[in-house]
Amino acid sequence: MTTTTVTRPRTTDGASPHQVLDPPTGSRRWASRLIGALFLAGFLVYGTGSILVSSVLQGPDFLDRVGAQQTTLALGAFLMIATTAVDIGKAVIFYPVLERHGKRTAVAYVATMVFEMAMMTVGVLALLMIIPLAEKSADGSLDAGTAQALGSLAVDANETAYQVGQLSLAFGALFLTVLLFRTGLVPAWLAGLGVVGYATHMVGAGAEIFGVPLSLVLLVPGAIFELTLAVWLLTKGFTAAAFEAPPAFPVSPRPLALPREAHLRR
Repeated sequence: MTTTTVTRPRTTDGASPHQVLDPPTGSRRWASRLIGALFLAGFLVYGTGSILVSSVLQGPDFLDRVGAQQTTLALGAFLMIATTAVDIGKAVIFYPVLERHGKRTAVAYVATMVFEMAMMTVGVLALLMIIPLAEKSADGSLDAGTAQALGSLAVDANETAYQVGQLSLAFGALFLTVLLFRTGLVPAWLAGLGVVGYATHMVGAGAEIFGVPLSLVLLVPGAIFELTLAVWLLTKGFTAAAFEAPPAFPVSPRPLALPREAHLRR
């Protein structure tokens, strides 16, 4: 039996062209609206959770109030952790859209989002430790002063983990917005706002880690970008020409051997 060599186009990483040219997220409008909705959902879910938690943990003697407001604290913490599913889902749906124009950027964005969510989860788990601390302080099994100090340490741990996560987010999203600007998936002014917003957010988060309170001011441009991007994707969507453009990486031929009968009847 002999073989005939046939050339079938394949991408440089071994995937067939139709696997790359057809985004698994579906249509442009579907992907745009879902990503936009998840951006808004992340703001709503985490913001609500943060407000609930802050209402319980205000003041130097917050541990005394935790016993009567355990449900509020637990609900707020649950909502903050629920943001993990929202943001990871957003990154996963974004991935095939970005991969067509820059696989490294797509992978980096997903990786930094996963790290950010891991850090935020660690911080929220630290907050949940306040509930048993309050119980032990109330029943006298733990000194009130020690319990309050440990509770304050848990709050600080959450804040530090949050800022480290935000630093990771800003780093990955900075590359995301540069890709959006380069490819024209969204208008240049919007992508440019994102580049500026995440650059300042990264500086602010880094400053907070080292004890310089700047993040509240420097996160504003990034927050404006995310809200504007969400509304844009919900109403306009990704630019059609850029979304449907061929992949940026080249396609190289790879020979494929097909068997056929080698012996002919005499």
